[in-house]
Amino acid sequence: MNNIIRDFNAKKEIENITAWIKDWFDNNGPKASAVIGLSGGKDSTIVAALLVRALGKDRVVGVLMPDGEQKDIDDSKKVAEILGIKSHIVNIHPAVEGEKKALEAAGVTLSKDAMINTPPRIRMATLYAIAQSLPNGGRVANTCNASEDYVGYSTKYGDAAGDFSPCSDFLVCQMRAIGDELGLPSELIHKTPSDGLSGMSDEDKLGFTYDTLDKYVLTGICENEETKKKIDHLHAINLHKLQTIPTYRQS
Repeated sequence: MNNIIRDFNAKKEIENITAWIKDWFDNNGPKASAVIGLSGGKDSTIVAALLVRALGKDRVVGVLMPDGEQKDIDDSKKVAEILGIKSHIVNIHPAVEGEKKALEAAGVTLSKDAMINTPPRIRMATLYAIAQSLPNGGRVANTCNASEDYVGYSTKYGDAAGDFSPCSDFLVCQMRAIGDELGLPSELIHKTPSDGLSGMSDEDKLGFTYDTLDKYVLTGICENEETKKKIDHLHAINLHKLQTIPTYRQS
């Protein structure tokens, strides 16, 4: 992967993203703060650091949202401490369990997918509740990257939501380069990515590595035909997550 991204100018992109964030807030919330969920992983860490560069630490609010116990929550706390931003810890477990019980009482048996996607959607509701409760209002940051988006590895109206998305045009390999250029801790930028909910890594759940995915997206090359088919399938069935909601127009 190093050879593939050797022409990627992380320093220049950091400047471009920072300028884009400033401009977006000038037009969509000149006094508003950015609200971001801090998972302790590379994407939220990098986006939070870029927000601080663009807006200043006093206009960035981090939110830690464990679903009960979160083994790596200290990483999230470390991010807030390093960046010097205000943060809140909101344990979403009671809300998740309350939603499940309410649905069960209504006679709804949750599917496996619904069980997986309910916590991320409650996390997003939490971010918006905090954003709307800030004195000057808040805008919720989306922290998805292009690799995740390509295969739809996100929850619709969960972590795929947000008011603005500074890094959705960058693949995982490029995000790592940006994080390194920002001087962020290597153990955060290069840690094994996971959703913090399932106990599994992203790559275990996907069935292929991000390096394999990034290489395919950048070059069209995937040595394993079965992996190529899986990536193509995921891309096709999850495109709806990136598209604006379809609307009927009267004739």
